[in-house]
Amino acid sequence: MSWEAAAADLAARVTHRSSRWRMPVARTPRHVFVPAWWEADGDRWEVHEPLTEEQWFPAAYADRSLVTSVGGLHADRAKPDDHPVGRPTSSATLPSLVVAMFQHARIDDGDELLDVGTGSGYGTALAAHRLGDEAVTSIDVDPYLVETARHRLAIAGLHPTLETVDATGPLPVKAGAFDRIVATVAVRTVPPGWLAALCPGGRLVTTIAGTSLILTAEKREDGSAAGRLEWDRAGFMPARHGANYPAGASGLLAAAHEIDGEDVTTGPYPVVDVVNAWDLDSMLGITAPGIEHAYQDDGHRRTAVMAHPDGSWARAVSVGDERPTVHQGGPRRLWDLLDELRAYWLQHGELPARGARALITPDGETRLARGKWRAVL
Repeated sequence: MSWEAAAADLAARVTHRSSRWRMPVARTPRHVFVPAWWEADGDRWEVHEPLTEEQWFPAAYADRSLVTSVGGLHADRAKPDDHPVGRPTSSATLPSLVVAMFQHARIDDGDELLDVGTGSGYGTALAAHRLGDEAVTSIDVDPYLVETARHRLAIAGLHPTLETVDATGPLPVKAGAFDRIVATVAVRTVPPGWLAALCPGGRLVTTIAGTSLILTAEKREDGSAAGRLEWDRAGFMPARHGANYPAGASGLLAAAHEIDGEDVTTGPYPVVDVVNAWDLDSMLGITAPGIEHAYQDDGHRRTAVMAHPDGSWARAVSVGDERPTVHQGGPRRLWDLLDELRAYWLQHGELPARGARALITPDGETRLARGKWRAVL
């Protein structure tokens, strides 16, 4: 199968036939942007560098994310015996999600777009096909990613503006330069530079770090922005300030599997795999950001572990249908915070974040509200 046929098939799977994004997906050679990627093999990463189109195209034109950098090591610079340690730091996002983020932005012909998080360059390519090179600016903190994406975009016949920039700081653009800002990296609060770069009436789309919540907002004349948390879901890597993320709570998370707690109690609710309970995970990410998780289920015993960089940790273990034994330590009781959210869910029938109104102040503070619920990021 030719790449053109593979891309057309992908476009048919991830866009509606009348979508203005169908042509960009069908015209973009995604394999050019992912010549190599990392795949998890048990508890370690293995580089995958296809030698033939038969090995390459099924992954490149699947609607899946391909991890291209782990712990700051890019797959196309890796040796076969490299096994990086750490968190993924870049990927080629699954095409349907890239399209969905652009659709949330309500992009019109003639719009000037700031694409935050160049990554592989694939999303930038879709935007450049849709709007034209001159209307698209893409930024990333990683100079290697930017230079490589520039080269691969040129292979695809595209020449948008690419810059190496820490997107969380001031942006080297004039005020009000963009009609739309779409970020495929997550942020806890909206950087003030984004609002400054957005024109009045312009629209931004991003995700809140540590959650699956999509934030959309339109800039107002006073420099603030108003919008909502969408009902849709998305997950992106958090914005970083360099090649890798700072050390988190992974050491404590490993230790928390074995150590005894300062408090040992019996929990009222079953053990839950928080990371895969997206709404619950998102609410916890709003109320107590920065928690890392581990979960094991051998069919008889379920174990959930939580740890935070402030030294707080929790471990909940249940056997069969029994109520869990919960060990907790450190300055905060993380499992108690989780159970408070679960109690709210039972009382109200749902968690309040999705669908909440959002107000973003010019300095980036985000205020959320739905019914009587309030949160400030």
